[in-house]
Amino acid sequence: MANPCSNAFFACDHCTSCHNTLVIPFRLTFTPGVSLYEQVVYAAKKAIVAGQLRPGDAFPSVRNLSQALKINPNTAHKVVTQLIAEGLLEVRVGSGTVVARRPGSTAADRANLLNKELEQLVVEAKRLGLDLEAVQAALAHHWERLSPPLPEKGNE
Repeated sequence: MANPCSNAFFACDHCTSCHNTLVIPFRLTFTPGVSLYEQVVYAAKKAIVAGQLRPGDAFPSVRNLSQALKINPNTAHKVVTQLIAEGLLEVRVGSGTVVARRPGSTAADRANLLNKELEQLVVEAKRLGLDLEAVQAALAHHWERLSPPLPEKGNE
């Protein structure tokens, strides 16, 4: 049976909890000592990159995000604002906030985006005594884990 609840962020089993059980379209377990804002931004980015959230998919409102994650509405607003500024989300009049299509960019632009993060990775790997082969293997593992599944033949 189709879900009669029109809001994609609510679970519906034809019960009284239908309109108060918030579901966020990405997984998140808060880590003590790390900014909640940074953790939520990262989790949302990860969901977009991994294909859990696709272009055009609705993103929770600031209110829904703050209620579901039990975070301050100002923090939720800051998260949404950051994702919009990075071009990952866009606001559509009458529809709300949705996942944006990935804009085209040059290879140089894309490479420059990761310079700081790559340097941090190399510093940490060297500090831990890892060799390049171990770092490449770990990177390949995470690359595969976060890649969206390929469509099955005949279901395209």
